[in-house]
Amino acid sequence: MKNLVDHLSQYAAYHRDPRNIASHFIGIPLIVVAVTVLLSRPGADFLGLWISPALFVALASAWFYLRLDRALGAVMSVLLALCLWLGAVLAVQATAVWLGAGAGLFVVGWAIQFVGHYWEGRKPAFVDDVMGLIVGPLFVVAELAFLLGMRRGLNRDIEARLQPL
Repeated sequence: MKNLVDHLSQYAAYHRDPRNIASHFIGIPLIVVAVTVLLSRPGADFLGLWISPALFVALASAWFYLRLDRALGAVMSVLLALCLWLGAVLAVQATAVWLGAGAGLFVVGWAIQFVGHYWEGRKPAFVDDVMGLIVGPLFVVAELAFLLGMRRGLNRDIEARLQPL
C-alpha cells in the first residue's frame, strides 16, 4: 500500500509549474464542492444529519486521508464536513438552483484545471492513475501547508523523489 509520500510524490510529478499548482488551489476546491453538491441528492434529514450519497463518499475519503496522515486527514475531514453542509443546504433548494450550482462549479473547476495543465504541458495525474482524483484535494492542502512553512520534512521527502525542474 502506498504511503503519504508515495501518493503526493506521484501527484506532484504532474504538477511542477507554479501556475498549474496555483490553478489547483481554485479548481480542485470547486470540483470537490461540486461533486458534494451533486451527490447530496437524493438525501434525507435524519436527526439533524443530511444522509445522502455525498456523506458516504466523504466518510470513505476522510478514512483514506486519515490513514495516510492524521493531521492532514483531520484538515481534510473538516473541509469535507463544510462541503457536506453546503451540499445539504443546496440539496433542498429548487432543482435548478441545486443542479445549476453543482454543474456550474464542476464545469468551471475542470476548466481551470485544464488551463493549468495546458501551462504545465502535461496531462492530469488521474489519466494515468485514477487515485489522482482523491489525492488531488490532499495535494492542495499539503501545498498550502508547505506555503505556510509547515510540514517541511514532508515537503523535502516529496521533492527528493521528483526530477529537477
